[in-house]
Amino acid sequence: MNLTLFDLDHTLLAGDSDYLWGRFLVDEGVVDGETYARENERFHAQYQAGNLDIHAYQRFVLAPLREQPLPRMHDLRARYVRTRIAPIVARHARALIAHHRDRGDALAIITATNRFITEPIADLLDIDTLIATEPEVVDGLYSGEIAGTPSFQDGKIVRAQAWTAAQPQPFEHVTFYSDSHNDLPLLRWADTAIAVDPDERLAEAARAADWAIISLRGETRPF
Repeated sequence: MNLTLFDLDHTLLAGDSDYLWGRFLVDEGVVDGETYARENERFHAQYQAGNLDIHAYQRFVLAPLREQPLPRMHDLRARYVRTRIAPIVARHARALIAHHRDRGDALAIITATNRFITEPIADLLDIDTLIATEPEVVDGLYSGEIAGTPSFQDGKIVRAQAWTAAQPQPFEHVTFYSDSHNDLPLLRWADTAIAVDPDERLAEAARAADWAIISLRGETRPF
């Protein structure tokens, strides 16, 4: 069996679910608007530059889960996915997922964004396997820290290898779709790397490595 891995933000989605969640919390008055928006922008810029401190960022992102009643956060998350995420699923994302499912591939989303945000998005996209950054839960409550290896940069290889090793049979071929230079380690690890609406640094690396470059947002289906 073959395995197809999909990055989520700016790949299957035409936007960043982590960043948009922060904007949503500001709009809903869950967090201090000015302070949170400023920090959200700062961390987003670090991610784009490739120097994000994932642990510091996740403490920032996970703080509302520690501070707010969880039933409220679950209700907000459901509305967030319905109103902010469903409209930005990339035009050809579902067709690409169906294409690989029809080929008999195992499918997984692998993302640096934490599981609290991304689990319902994986459900929305009908992908059962989600490899995400895991929030630590202590005595049933979010601690604000990361559990285990974050699914980010080199950590994506660690998490992908751990997941594949736990499967009942080895995969013959691994394909990975991503938009970001932060995913270059996993793109180089995969048997087939495909750059999707790539940032400038990934586009340059993809051309140098002769990887396919596609868009899931344009008028024409790219596969």
